[in-house]
Amino acid sequence: MARPTETLAERLERARAGRRQQGRERRRRPLELLPGLRARVGDRILHNFSSNDYLGLAVTTAAPDGHTGSGASALVTGYHQAHKDLEQALADWLGREAVVLASSGFLANQAAITALAQRGDTVVQDRLCHASLIDAARLSGARLKRYRHGSAEAALAQLEGADGHRLLVTDGVFSMDGDAAPLAALASVARETAATLLVDDAHGIGVLGPEGRGVCGSAGLGPDDVPILIGTLGKAFGCAGAFIAGTHALTEHLENHARSLIYSTSLPPATARAAHRALHRIRTEAALRDRLQEHIQTFRSGAAQRGIPLLPSATPIQPLLIGDERDALAVSAALETQGYLVTAIRPPTVPAGTSRLRMTLSAGHEPAQVHGLLEALERSLAAASGVLTETPAPVASEPGQA
Repeated sequence: MARPTETLAERLERARAGRRQQGRERRRRPLELLPGLRARVGDRILHNFSSNDYLGLAVTTAAPDGHTGSGASALVTGYHQAHKDLEQALADWLGREAVVLASSGFLANQAAITALAQRGDTVVQDRLCHASLIDAARLSGARLKRYRHGSAEAALAQLEGADGHRLLVTDGVFSMDGDAAPLAALASVARETAATLLVDDAHGIGVLGPEGRGVCGSAGLGPDDVPILIGTLGKAFGCAGAFIAGTHALTEHLENHARSLIYSTSLPPATARAAHRALHRIRTEAALRDRLQEHIQTFRSGAAQRGIPLLPSATPIQPLLIGDERDALAVSAALETQGYLVTAIRPPTVPAGTSRLRMTLSAGHEPAQVHGLLEALERSLAAASGVLTETPAPVASEPGQA
């Protein structure tokens, strides 16, 4: 029997050494969420500008009402009345026939694509789609083709002549750049090529459009235009989990064929009830989104006045492209010393050469926090002179966005 070329320990050490050499070593840090979009990290309290809690609901929707576990997968005994109530409320809000819940956005994307595409079919995706969408397409066995970011024309070229059932897939709002997909044009392409359009609107649901119905709502598109809509409950909802919205036929198919739904323990009922409460606030409190938009405008205007070249984004995701991994880490560390938590995003989450600061705004922030971040950012960039002088343009590459 041939001996392996390296032991497991040797392989792990080689990978670790490579990460360190490239400035890509990443570590989890425990923190405690506090009211007012703050976080306790160790013995310090920081203003949190790296959370996806876009409406500031993560603390206020906490659910102390028991049932911390569902007990089983949904098809066994894990489907509770709280889940059914939330699914019906989400369907009503989105104008869809039905909704099925998933334990996470990653699992929702895997469920939808692997249950709908198979060997002989074609999945066509934007090059900057989330990693979960890329992985799901590969797992499905279908042929995966990826088009130039944000280009409906490139999507059309990939779909023309594609084999089998055609699934056109895009993020609604791209998580690392903050820009929105050209949904109206993509819906037109899908109709022209007899493809099914699937939109993962993780970062638009609750934030954009009438009543927070996301990118589809803001683009005026309905179920006929976007047959499959996926959203998460862990961002604007301030909870956890995700959902897939479509027809009754779609959700019934997923219940029977989506392995990541069938074989996963369902959401805790308490989480479903918390998400239901959050949905009520999202539908009825437009002031939350108004406040968020004010913060976005204030931040972008202040950055422009200071000569800080943010990427173009009208969403809560406000990226500053740095380029080099170590430079991004240095600016992030400088911000933290001033009391601001802004995580440096590096490969493999983004393509090589496009490391960045990904600042996220929330309705839970106070104006003083936004102004404070601008001042701290200006000081940090001045101290790290030269990091923006050769900032590269965004590159569409293999990594999936987080």
